[in-house]
Formats: sequence, C-alpha cells, structure tokens
Amino acid sequence: MSSLSADLAFRGLVHQVTDPSVPSRLDHGSMTGYIGFDPTADSLHVGHLLQILMLRRLQLAGHRPIALAGGGTGLIGDPGGKSEERPLLAEGELEGNLAGIRVQLEGLLDFTAAAGAARALLLDNGDWLKRLGVIELLRDVGKHFTVNQMVAKESVRARFERRDQGISFTEFSYMLLQAYDFLHLFDTEGCVLQLGASDQWGNITMGIELVRRVRRQEVFGLTTPLVLKSDGTKFGKTESGTVWLDARRTSPYQLYQFFLRSEDSVVGAYLRFFTFLDHDAIRALDDVTATRPAQREAQRTLARQVCALVHGEPEATRAEKASRALYAGQVASLDEDSLVSILTETPTSSRPGALLDGAGLALVDVVADTGLARSKSQARTLVSGGGVYVNDRREQDLEARIGRGDLLFDRFLVLRKGRDYHLVCFE
Repeated sequence: MSSLSADLAFRGLVHQVTDPSVPSRLDHGSMTGYIGFDPTADSLHVGHLLQILMLRRLQLAGHRPIALAGGGTGLIGDPGGKSEERPLLAEGELEGNLAGIRVQLEGLLDFTAAAGAARALLLDNGDWLKRLGVIELLRDVGKHFTVNQMVAKESVRARFERRDQGISFTEFSYMLLQAYDFLHLFDTEGCVLQLGASDQWGNITMGIELVRRVRRQEVFGLTTPLVLKSDGTKFGKTESGTVWLDARRTSPYQLYQFFLRSEDSVVGAYLRFFTFLDHDAIRALDDVTATRPAQREAQRTLARQVCALVHGEPEATRAEKASRALYAGQVASLDEDSLVSILTETPTSSRPGALLDGAGLALVDVVADTGLARSKSQARTLVSGGGVYVNDRREQDLEARIGRGDLLFDRFLVLRKGRDYHLVCFE
C-alpha cells in the first residue's frame, strides 16, 4: 500500500504546499488538519466533494480531520471566485443550512469514538467569531497584516479590477476572519494543517502568517487543483443547475448520470479525485478508455463509486439498474421511486384521471398531444410503423386506447419514440 503523499501525488491532488516538508509530514505520525465549508445553501454540492474526500483520505491515513462549518464567516461571504458581492444570509437561514450540511459530512467522515485518535470533528466557527469583538479583531488580527498584502490576494485583486463592482469592507475582512480560524484551531485543537482548493491559497497563507506572528509556531497549508469540466467550465454545474449532494435536490440517479456523462478526456482525473480505487484499478480503466472508449467502463465505475460514497450501496445499485433500464428501454420494470427519478428531466405532462373512464383516450391523440409527434397524422404514421412504445410495449394498433389498466403505479404512462421519452401523469 502506498503512503498518503504518494497516493495524493498519483491522484494529482497536490497543487501547492506552503512548505516542501508537507508530504513527508503526512506520511509520519498524526496531524490535525481542517477544511472550511461556508453554508451558503442547505446542501453541499459535488464541487465540495473533492475537499470532503481529502478529509476522508487524511482520516484513513490516521490523521485527525476537522470539518469547519462557517457559521460565522458564512454571515460575511468569501469574495473568492465571485465577480460581485454575495447576498448576506439571515441567521435563521444560516442555521438551517448548517443543519443540512452536518448530515452530509457525517455520512462521509467518521465522527464516532471507534475512529480513536483520528476521530473527526465538526466545528462551527460562529462559536468563536460571533464572540470576537471589533477592537480585538483589529488589534489582535488586523495589526499583523498590511492593506498592501490583502489587496495583492487574487480574490481581492480581481474585484478591484472591476470598478463597476468593487468590494465592500465586509467581504474585504473575510480573510482576517479565516486567518483567525486557523489561530483558534491551532490553540484549541492543535491543528497544524489547512487544506482547500487552489483559489483558497491567499486565505490559507494569511492564517499561516498569523499563527507564525502570534504564536511563533510553524503551521502548514496544502491546496488541491480546481476541478473543471472538459470545456473548462466549472465542475458541478449543468444546464439544469447545480449537482447537489442532498438526495432531495439531486436524486441518486441524477448524481449517477452526472458522472456517467463524464467525457473521456476527464474521466481518468475524476476517478483519481473522487474514488478510493487502488492505483492499478485506475490504470486499468485508463487503458480501457484509451483502447475501447465505446465501452465507457471508466464512466460506469466512476458513477457507481461516487453514488455509493454519497448515498450508500443500495442507492447506487438502484441508480445503476435504472440507468441500464432506460438504455435498454425497460423502464416499466423499475420501482416507483426509480421510475420517477430517471424521468425527472424528461418532458412531463398531466391529465385528469377522469379522462380514462369509459373508453379511455386514443393512443394517437395522446402521442400528438405530448409532442412526440408534430401532428395527429404523424402520430398515426409513427404508431403504424411500430415507432411508439407504451410502457416499453411496442404498440402498432391505430385504434389502441389508453385506459386505467395501462397505468404504472395507477398514475403513470411512459411513452417512447426512439430515445425520446414522455411521462404522462394522470391525477
């Protein structure tokens, strides 16, 4: 088994370190390291997943991870990665967001006594930042940094260059609060390592400098690369929005599909970033992608591994089964939750259930009404030519009618033309 530093290097997870000794320190003894998560929503998203898994990698190597929820900094807002001011959250909204995030972190890190010295901690910086007085902040923290230093940080400089937006003193002060977090965790938990994405480099080095100046002690920082899609756009964003870790926002099937759609050019990196597969298994999948890309074995493995990590093995199995069923045109074999989940992003329409009473509805009319055909004439041509499927069953009878007995789970009708689906809900 490789050392933690060798594993991180293989996976391409080390972008910057504040000291060349950081990798060797990870391979010996036990360190306490932390990553902060600002609760801007009641769920984390897949853009956060790499960082959560970094804490998990630390823990599995015997180090103690701290997941720091930004109950204090979340009231301010990190200017990094934003071209304009973030909206300020109300405290009640922030508390709700924190509760949702806690559940997700507890599913991916071991917070139980069974983890021993590597037992994870979940802390909220609001517990100390809300008690920090303005005079104390200015004297004990602000005194150690020049405005010149702060303006030079990439997150601030980018905003300065946009004269139409600028940056408020509120967000300008964010890096002081994050630096104070590191000092507080060093004092109270013996934390000596802060991790984060590469866009957090400026904030991380501020915290290291504060500990050095105030405590005369050495602490360290490590950043990971930003994760981008093959077209260079932000990872975790789709046309329909953000891909969340909360199953109520993004279903396990949708999460599975997000990773299944990974392009060949990035799937190898994603396998390294988001799974715990061993190096040989990843290299073998790289091989398959290079020599037999049509098999998409790497994408299927990636999707299942991530879905199992986030939602558990049973949900990953259901998502995998649903994906196969959709591809094979066997959606009628699925349970109700899986059926609804896989058709969430397909066109859907509603009809009164009373329309099915008596003789029911003519199939040709339903096909035309749903838009699967441009007209009733085209619908007739599609049906007679065997191009229409009702709940996976090919239907060629032009006189066919839809009744209550045709519904799945007493309310759904799934129509398909080629690879185009339409879900009709009868209420």
